[in-house]
Amino acid sequence: MQTETPMKPLTRWLFIATMLVGTFTMSISQSSLSTAYPTLMKYFLISADTVQWLTTGFMIVMCITMPISPWLLNNISFKTLFMGALLLFDVGTLIIFWGPNFYLVMLGRIMEAAAVGVLFPSYQTVLLEITPEAKRGTIMGIAGLVMGSALACGPIISGIVLRFTSWRGLFIFFMVVITLVLLLSFFVMRDVMPRIPSKLDWLSVFYSLGLIGLLYVITKAGEPNADWTTLIVILAVSLLLLAFFVHRQLNLSEPMLDLRVMKTFNYDLAVLLTGFSYISLIVVTIIFPLYYQQVLGASPFVSGMALVPGAALLSLLNPVTGTLADKIGFKPTMLVGMGMIVVGWGILALVHINNIWGMIGLAMLIEGGNAFVMMPAVTLGANSLPNDLVSHGTAVITTVRQVLGSTGVAVATLILVNVTGKAMHGGSSYMMANQTGFHAVYWTFFGIAVLGFIIAMLIRSTGSKDAE
Repeated sequence: MQTETPMKPLTRWLFIATMLVGTFTMSISQSSLSTAYPTLMKYFLISADTVQWLTTGFMIVMCITMPISPWLLNNISFKTLFMGALLLFDVGTLIIFWGPNFYLVMLGRIMEAAAVGVLFPSYQTVLLEITPEAKRGTIMGIAGLVMGSALACGPIISGIVLRFTSWRGLFIFFMVVITLVLLLSFFVMRDVMPRIPSKLDWLSVFYSLGLIGLLYVITKAGEPNADWTTLIVILAVSLLLLAFFVHRQLNLSEPMLDLRVMKTFNYDLAVLLTGFSYISLIVVTIIFPLYYQQVLGASPFVSGMALVPGAALLSLLNPVTGTLADKIGFKPTMLVGMGMIVVGWGILALVHINNIWGMIGLAMLIEGGNAFVMMPAVTLGANSLPNDLVSHGTAVITTVRQVLGSTGVAVATLILVNVTGKAMHGGSSYMMANQTGFHAVYWTFFGIAVLGFIIAMLIRSTGSKDAE
């Protein structure tokens, strides 16, 4: 497929830059609130379990709106879709800023999440559409600044903002940037995607709500006092709904989300690989600050700032690894990245590190490895598909990545809580029990990294595409 209107180099650069800045700012909001939890709990007089829903609810809503993005791209001009998502996010942020109670703040977060969920897969599809296949690695490497760096930068940026202003100052920052991007979009955004009008299958939308239950169970499973009877019932109903969703998508002539993409083995491997690399990234950003505070005795501010070097390296490497993938191939690039991730988790599993600088170095190694894997895997997965399925493939890979990332965090939390508790009951001191729990987490994710390396060895460097 060709874009509807060829763009001049400057126009194309402004188009991509505007899209990436807007998406980056929106993406930061996914992980930015964790450092503000204590402040929000005091302000609204709510518990830790309640305030957590500002992140949990965001993640759930984001995931359930991702599968509808291919239909939106086929039925709405991209300029309208992009600006509509920005406006929805801006209004949601305004509601949060003025919100006098937690329920209105939660409503604003839901609106923000819906905008991010629609835009996250869409912007990747557009980048792939307007870029020749030979240069896709480079442009998607730049896009990796949004995918990986925003997640890592969220707690850092919020920590800096909160140090000098109130929690509302964080949302003022979001509003200012998104409003500027929205105004710029009037002039630089283009309708670059060909449209194939179709009716939205509302039954598919209903079945896709099974993702809500699945993600709810994954999130709650990491809590120490989880009600497993209720969770198992919710899980069973959710899996049943998702099974109906899959069956319907495979049998509709115009599916909402075309799951035929999963019939391409190379694409399936790419989905798993980007998911496994994302697990390592998100676990590092969540588990390492806990280690800094609970084992090394660092303050919350220091533990947040300790994430900066890894995030900076990830940001610097993403464009480099994209260009590298175009030059030497995707498979060698991803093998280097998975090798870095395996070594990082292996050292953590085998060596007791009681120095924050050593931990920062290993965080940089793991996050740097992620730059060699996540976006190259997304690009290779897209290259393995016919062009008319790229938007569906991007939506699937983005949704699966979020689910696997949430699962990784839940598994890490379960292991940390249970192993630490067992060690303390066995007579270990609080400090030793904590170290035992963290090392159990490290061994687990070392095993997952090894599995990811094996998948990288199985993947093929070139895809099938239309010509094949």
